Amino acid sequence: MNQPTSFRFAVQDQVGLITFTRPDTLNSLTFEVYTELRDLFFALEREPGVRAVVITGEGRGFCSGGDQHAIIAELFKRDMPGLVDFTRMTCDLIKNIRALRKPVIAALNGTAAGAGAVIALASDLRVASDKAKLGFLFVKVGLAGADMGAAYLLPKVVGLSRATELLMLGDVIDAATAEKYGLFNRVVPAEKVLDEAMALAKRLASGPTFALGMTKELLNGELNADLYGALDNEARAQAVCMQTVDFKEAYQAFSNKRAPVFQGR
Repeated sequence: MNQPTSFRFAVQDQVGLITFTRPDTLNSLTFEVYTELRDLFFALEREPGVRAVVITGEGRGFCSGGDQHAIIAELFKRDMPGLVDFTRMTCDLIKNIRALRKPVIAALNGTAAGAGAVIALASDLRVASDKAKLGFLFVKVGLAGADMGAAYLLPKVVGLSRATELLMLGDVIDAATAEKYGLFNRVVPAEKVLDEAMALAKRLASGPTFALGMTKELLNGELNADLYGALDNEARAQAVCMQTVDFKEAYQAFSNKRAPVFQGR
C-alpha cells in the first residue's frame, strides 16, 4: 500500500488514523487529496493490520470540502467528459468508504462542510466536538444538493423531510442539532473528540471483524435502493450543474468577496 502524501496516515493498535493536514484552509480537498483518499480506502480492504479506521482533521476544521481555487478554477477548463471524470472520482471515494468491510469513524474536531460533510455522512459512526458544525453547502455555489451520494445516504439517517431541508437550504447546523437529527452519534468536549473516536475504533477493531464487515455489507445491501446507481446519477447531474452560469458566478463572487447573484441558469 502506497503511503499518501497529501494527508497523514498512521496505524495505532490496528486502527488506521487518517488526518487531513491543511488546517489553514479548514482542511479543504484538492484533486490529490481526493485521489489519494479514494485509493487508500480501496487499499485498506486488503490490509489485515487495519481493522477499523478513524478520519479527522488538524486545527479547527474537519474538512471544508473542495478547495475553491485549487479545484473549481480547474473545473472551468474541462469539457463534459472531464467534469464527469471528476464527479465520478469523488463518488468513488464515497463508494470505497461504504464498501470497506471495516468500521469507519469520523472524528469531527470542527466544521464539516460540502464534501467534508458527505465524507462524515458516509462514515459508519460520527463522534463530534460540541463546537462542531455541519452543512451540505452545494446549493450555495449553484450545484445540486445531491452530491457524492448525499441524496441517497442522508434520508436514510435523518428522514426525507430533514434531508430535503438540509440539502435544499444548505444551512449549517450546530452539534446539538446534528445530534438531535441523528447525524452525530456522540458529542463530546472538543479536547476529547479524537480520544473518544479512537477508543470506539479500538473497541471495534478488537471485535469480530468478519461479522462487523458482514454487518456493514448487509446494512448497505438492505437500504432498498441501489447506491451505485444513485452515485452514478448524481455524478452526471453534478457535471451538468458545473456548466451553469450560477456555478461560475458563485466562484467569481467568492473570489471577489461579495454575495453571489444567481440567475437560475
